[in-house]
Amino acid sequence: MRASDLVEDYPTVGPDTPASEAAALIGQHRPAVVVLDDEGLPVAVLGASQVLSFVIPGYLRDEPSLAAVYDEKTADECVRRLQGQTVRDLLPHEDHLTPLPVVDSDANVLECAAAMASLRSPVVVVRDGSRTLGVVTAARLLSVLVG
Repeated sequence: MRASDLVEDYPTVGPDTPASEAAALIGQHRPAVVVLDDEGLPVAVLGASQVLSFVIPGYLRDEPSLAAVYDEKTADECVRRLQGQTVRDLLPHEDHLTPLPVVDSDANVLECAAAMASLRSPVVVVRDGSRTLGVVTAARLLSVLVG
């Protein structure tokens, strides 16, 4: 089985997409969104954990047990930190961006899995020459490998 057999459409956003919009897309049962540059080329993956790291104050990330003393109002206030922010604001600076896993359309299942595992990405972008076909998700790969 080849990457082109496993490819699926996946939500994409641009760097200037509102962060709340990207978070809503991720909230629709996706582990991440693919970030495209101005030319429509994939440049990054924005994962749910990155969004959560942005909205959760540092002191709660450092000591998660403190979160037990806060209520839903505080959670709402944390999420409001996304207002006025863009996807670009949630990503690491360009010189610290994790490389995006990309495979050719004829890559086999293990090549896809290795690319994802090496970069700890929930998706791998599938390209056919200069054209992006879509992505293969970790869930899809696991269903093929295990099921």
